[in-house]
Amino acid sequence: MIEISSSLEGKHYQLYKLEQELKPLGYSIGGNWDYDHGYFDYKIDDEVGYQFLRLPFTSVDGQLDSRGATVKFGKPFLLSHKYQIGLDDHASTGNLSGSFNQFSEPQDSDASFPEEYIEVGRELVKELEQTLFH
Repeated sequence: MIEISSSLEGKHYQLYKLEQELKPLGYSIGGNWDYDHGYFDYKIDDEVGYQFLRLPFTSVDGQLDSRGATVKFGKPFLLSHKYQIGLDDHASTGNLSGSFNQFSEPQDSDASFPEEYIEVGRELVKELEQTLFH
């Protein structure tokens, strides 16, 4: 994990408006949220594992699934997940669990981040700052 300093840190936004601004840029929340916190993820690469720029946020007004929720950004960071090739040793084979547990568990959930994408992450943060501070 590599943290990236940003003027976004500590800023408050309505979650709905953030989604409207960030989704067209390639960011998604996906399953990366709970009722009081979450992440916007931007997938930088997926050739060997997955490299993401991750924007953490916490709720400051209401739960994230409530109308009008306001969130506060944390410090953006770069994250790399390297998935194992082949079968997952802990996979279940039932019909119901197979529909949810399709993917192998990470071989290294905090893998080293490829040097060539660090500058890409910094540029993405600059783009976010320009977009949200326009």
